[in-house]
Amino acid sequence: MTATGMVRFRFTREDDGWVIGTAALSPPSDGGPASVPAPSAGASATVWRVLVQLKNPVLADIVVGVLRGEGMEVRLAARAEDVLATATVLDPDVVILNAGILDADPIAVLAKIRRARQVPALLVTGPGEHDRRLPGVTAGGDDYLRRPFSAEDLAARVRDLLRGVGGQAPRLPSTYRVGDLELDEITREVRRGDQELHLSITEFDLLRLLMRNPRRVMSKAQIADRVWHYDYTVNPKTLDLYIHYLRRKVDADRTP
Repeated sequence: MTATGMVRFRFTREDDGWVIGTAALSPPSDGGPASVPAPSAGASATVWRVLVQLKNPVLADIVVGVLRGEGMEVRLAARAEDVLATATVLDPDVVILNAGILDADPIAVLAKIRRARQVPALLVTGPGEHDRRLPGVTAGGDDYLRRPFSAEDLAARVRDLLRGVGGQAPRLPSTYRVGDLELDEITREVRRGDQELHLSITEFDLLRLLMRNPRRVMSKAQIADRVWHYDYTVNPKTLDLYIHYLRRKVDADRTP
């Protein structure tokens, strides 16, 4: 194994996208690009079931697409009565509810769902909205997310809720590794060998996305959709700038 100080990470541009790797990897015999080891935590074969109820159809489509991209089975419900009917059929592992459901009290809807199963919930609320009931919900081990948010943030919240789901299903990994670079999704700590790296929120979300997809070239559009707020238009040069920031921090004081 190459010494830690001699390993450099490669944020490689391919087909107008980016992929993370290390310069210590040996190229394949056919002369193609070097392969990248999968995260040591491994992937679960469990198909998690998620029920989504959001009143904004554009946001709902984004959320459904993101979670299906995570390999989850997702069902979308438009109204409170649809939530209860769909929950009966789906038996969800996580429920995502709009905190401002127009035709029902979200807490009451959640309570009815939990008569059959103690399912965790993520409540989505709008900017400037404050509901005194939310602390009571989160006290039960749940979470809430205020708009606008990034797709990576939402997916991370759902994964965190799933880690607390009991039963025989394997736990989702919270630590991702590529080479000697390690990222902890729960504590939001990043280490390179024995050195802690201090990243901004956007840098962390970008690095997490790349490390969770170590063999996959992520296009600029995919990265922008996942890392930045869903209602924010990202300049391609902004993404290149953040890749530059990551290169500088991850490979700081490393031998070329």
